[in-house]
Amino acid sequence: MPPTDIVLVLTTVPDDERAESLARTLIDERLAACVNVHGPMLSVYRWKGEVESDRERQVVIKTTRERVAEVEARVRQLHTYELPELLVIDVAGGSGAYLAWVGEQTRSG
Repeated sequence: MPPTDIVLVLTTVPDDERAESLARTLIDERLAACVNVHGPMLSVYRWKGEVESDRERQVVIKTTRERVAEVEARVRQLHTYELPELLVIDVAGGSGAYLAWVGEQTRSG
């Protein structure tokens, strides 16, 4: 699998329980090879005309371009936010063996 087929999908969730549940679901369904959940952080943003701030967890989902639509649909289905963050970042390179592993782990069937 070419390195350009590997992507990172970023989202945020409000707490550890939701982060782990999302991560396990994506792994169990082979939509992601690995999901990293970062520790608590403060997010400051404008929402519906008001400046808000919340404690959140950054979730980094390692998957393939082929599975992005399914990952996005599943995140939207499981997410508690009205408008969840969904950023897709192309991986330009990396360890060939690791990138191949991501591809193998996300194959359906």
